Amino acid sequence: MIQGVKSIRPFIGAENFEISRSFYRDLGFEEIVLEPKLSLFKKQETGFYLQDYYAKDWIENTMIFMEVNNTDEFWKELQTLNLTEKYSTVRLIPVRTMDWGKECFVHDPSGILWHFGEFF
Repeated sequence: MIQGVKSIRPFIGAENFEISRSFYRDLGFEEIVLEPKLSLFKKQETGFYLQDYYAKDWIENTMIFMEVNNTDEFWKELQTLNLTEKYSTVRLIPVRTMDWGKECFVHDPSGILWHFGEFF
């Protein structure tokens, strides 16, 4: 294919749209409301769409990998946000080092598993 690619923006759902919106803003994403039940969340040129739609099997099987510059520094920043105190269902899993790189994990309020990592 000759056409160049500029970005990829997955659509994810939320069990409680308002709680998830608040969570992603706390995580440092900028929210752009597109419709009453759809928002774009951006960090620099990376983004995703959050929609007010919940299908348990879909949400609980959604994983997203976001590459960061420094996983250890990202983890330190995550810990300062007090996300597990603000959101009862959020879970954080510390940095793991594998042969390909490092990553840490965040389960969002709905159960979506985010991988934040860097490649060696």
